[in-house]
Amino acid sequence: MAMGGGDLNDRGDGLYRPVSDINVTPLVDVMLVLLIVFMVTAPLLASGMKVNLPRATSAQPLNPQEPIVVNVAKDGHVALGADEIATEGLVDAIREKIGDDTTRTIHIRGDREAAYGSVVAVLDLLASHGLSHIAIVADTRSPEQK
Repeated sequence: MAMGGGDLNDRGDGLYRPVSDINVTPLVDVMLVLLIVFMVTAPLLASGMKVNLPRATSAQPLNPQEPIVVNVAKDGHVALGADEIATEGLVDAIREKIGDDTTRTIHIRGDREAAYGSVVAVLDLLASHGLSHIAIVADTRSPEQK
């Protein structure tokens, strides 16, 4: 019998003995739910768009203040941080983020396979609206470090 109650004809003290086995089914259920939650949320924690950066060995680190990151994908789409944005609304979105701090650096991350004209168009758009603290981000790691 599953409850370990003994013989059904025995109506004495042995019928309702406590079960000393640990029931791990609820524990396994909770752990599987947590696993699924972490598997779903982990990819969302990555910031920005995946771009294949070109290499540069002479690049120097900039101001430690968190920069504004503009990504240019290889298909020409532009993203501000992790959010894709139309090129026409890029300047207004950046001005909203920086407020009165005109010395804040804007990092341009252009994919290695992006058209040169797409990256230059974003640079020109920002510079023509007075945003002159612009840096181009390059990958400084050697091929062995990847």
